[in-house]
Amino acid sequence: MVYVVAVYDVEADRTRLFLNFLRRYLTHVQNSVFEGEITEGDLEEIKQELESMLEPGESVIVYRMSAEQYVSRTVYGEDPTEDDQFL
Repeated sequence: MVYVVAVYDVEADRTRLFLNFLRRYLTHVQNSVFEGEITEGDLEEIKQELESMLEPGESVIVYRMSAEQYVSRTVYGEDPTEDDQFL
């Protein structure tokens, strides 16, 4: 398993496409930010699909950590990953 943070910067009318795709694998934590622990296989699927989805001028950054335990995460304000934040 690996822990990843994915951030995208795409045209406004295409954000829903990326949102729906990344939600299949990761937790949506802010507007264009996702994080979570996934398998190496899922990470490869994500990379391949994202590359095929991108248009000129758009980008996705994926930060990869060997495990969540190596990530120091501090939230100021309300944590969007808490269960009561979602319907």
